[in-house]
Amino acid sequence: MKATRTIVCVIGTRPEAIKMAPIVHALRASTWARCVVVITAQHRDMLDQMLERLDIRPDFDLDLMHQDQTPTALLARMLPALETICLAEKPVAVLAQGDTTTVLGAALTAFHQRIAFGHVEAGLRSYDLEHPFPEEGYRQMVSRLAQWHFAPTTGASTALQAEGIAPERIHVTGNTGIDTLLQTVSKLAPVAPNAEKIILLTAHRRENFGRPMKSIFEGILRIAIRAPDARIIYPVHPNPNVHTLAHTMLGGHPQISLVQPLDYFEFVDLMRRCTLILTDSGGIQEEAPALGKPVLVLRQTTERPEGIAAGVSRLIGTEAESVESAVMSLLENPSDYHVMTGKRVSPYGDGYAADRIIDIIRTSAI
Repeated sequence: MKATRTIVCVIGTRPEAIKMAPIVHALRASTWARCVVVITAQHRDMLDQMLERLDIRPDFDLDLMHQDQTPTALLARMLPALETICLAEKPVAVLAQGDTTTVLGAALTAFHQRIAFGHVEAGLRSYDLEHPFPEEGYRQMVSRLAQWHFAPTTGASTALQAEGIAPERIHVTGNTGIDTLLQTVSKLAPVAPNAEKIILLTAHRRENFGRPMKSIFEGILRIAIRAPDARIIYPVHPNPNVHTLAHTMLGGHPQISLVQPLDYFEFVDLMRRCTLILTDSGGIQEEAPALGKPVLVLRQTTERPEGIAAGVSRLIGTEAESVESAVMSLLENPSDYHVMTGKRVSPYGDGYAADRIIDIIRTSAI
């Protein structure tokens, strides 16, 4: 049967590729939909690596990445390019995930052309426009434009309803990132026993640039002194605001490995093997609990409170003293470590979010 409905999926960053991959593959395997993948390349190299690994071949590559470009400049170039594609492809729906400039551009384009927009991972809120910036503002704006709100948790659904979103437009699906994570784990070899203490660090968010990032790195140096048997692995983000400071403060330390951004399969394997995770990433806050790993969140607020409530993640801020204290508590106190790892709960999904999203779109009146 010939596909009768064209659906455009817009992807800009590596995390978006991870979370949109199960949706793209399900649409392309269907008989009722024609899936058109558009990449903005908001993150160029890291996105390309991820798309290849996940076997996603884009139909359109806007190649919008410029060094040090502002979100305003990116959006100004993105909107006419997306508009041209939508005018030519005539989709019945546009889908995008998360809270980046790419997502806002996709939602605005769909809105201007009266095309149904589906927001994957809708309803996350910190209610602080500065943390994270600009993501919190973007996701609130996108929620005013979406027809479908694919909320990963009941908490996200509650937040949307409190803002006046009609309940029939909100669907609790779980997070598609857990779909990709569990599919990836199933392809990896079992983890071999290893007594080595590995601390996995990721830090790259805009609101942590400058003094907060410096303070995080000072905390890492203190941990290295107090835990001489621990190895700290840091896949360093290529953004100069992160890369330069990381190599200046942490480079050359015998316990600290500064590595290039890892292939997704390699990174998942490292998450499986590590002792604990320090991160300011949203996606890792979701993935770590599904792997039974404690995650310490290097932020002032989080739009993912479910992990905090379940006791599998902790919000520790960016001050060096807090970073040092939180990590050493887990390394030195087995009971504290067990509190965070013994439950093995996955608050953000069961691996079937994409199936639910596709079914909702398929049965809708578009």
